Amino acid sequence: MKRIALVTDSTADLTEEVKKDFDIHVIPLKVRFGVQEYSDGELTSEDFYRRLMEDKILPKTSQPTPEEFSCLYSKLLEEYQEIISVHISSALSGTFNAAYLAKEKFKERIHLVDSKTISLGAGLMVMEVARNIKEGQDTEWILENIKKARKNIETLFTLNTLEYLQKGGRIGRVQGFMGSLLNIKPIIRVGDDGVYQTYGKAHSQKKALDSVVQAYQDLTKGRKPIRLVVAHGAAHKAGTYLKEALEYAFQLQTTVFTQVGPVIGVHTGPGTVGAAIQFE
Repeated sequence: MKRIALVTDSTADLTEEVKKDFDIHVIPLKVRFGVQEYSDGELTSEDFYRRLMEDKILPKTSQPTPEEFSCLYSKLLEEYQEIISVHISSALSGTFNAAYLAKEKFKERIHLVDSKTISLGAGLMVMEVARNIKEGQDTEWILENIKKARKNIETLFTLNTLEYLQKGGRIGRVQGFMGSLLNIKPIIRVGDDGVYQTYGKAHSQKKALDSVVQAYQDLTKGRKPIRLVVAHGAAHKAGTYLKEALEYAFQLQTTVFTQVGPVIGVHTGPGTVGAAIQFE
């Protein structure tokens, strides 16, 4: 029997290559356009953003049910002794709570981690756990290590508009200015408590992207950056600009460059560009 299975949810925005290389099991959230419901991944990012911009009604999202988590956990525990399950910030989604309810059936064989972040920020945590498992570390060591890793992961992104964050009810502490009306691009940080916070603002997307780079330089605080991941929502050119600017600033190659998936995209909208950096 294998030792430790690794589970996350689809909001970690991991590429198929990463999931395969690290043997990561992903439970999908869902997005619904009217009566049509799709599991995250069924709808390509390209199709999703096209529909998001064309449809007048904002799609809805939903987390996995405790029953869906229980089904996945049961299947994995036929092959593995234990499971480490890392999920999107509990302050932004009910996914972690659903996993917690499912865990009760399996007790000490399931170990839950609230990433207190989103998208590729959570993805960095998942990949850290995956490396630890491959190294042969035990569960107790891994859980302690991932707590330390979270303190050294910074996730920042900029939005083209606040419209989707407001409509989706995920505005958090991103307030204080009429960004949509003034065409201001907010720079948002996922705080240590897993809630969105306004870190800055700019009057154009390019200035916002430059501000993200500067923000990371400010947040370094003498730490050494060791991993960089970048994601965008239907904004490949802007995403490439941020990727290259961060690589130059930190002399670090990007580990993952991808599109933000549909579930996160519902709340951030097209034109979103962000990154996460892991320090040591």
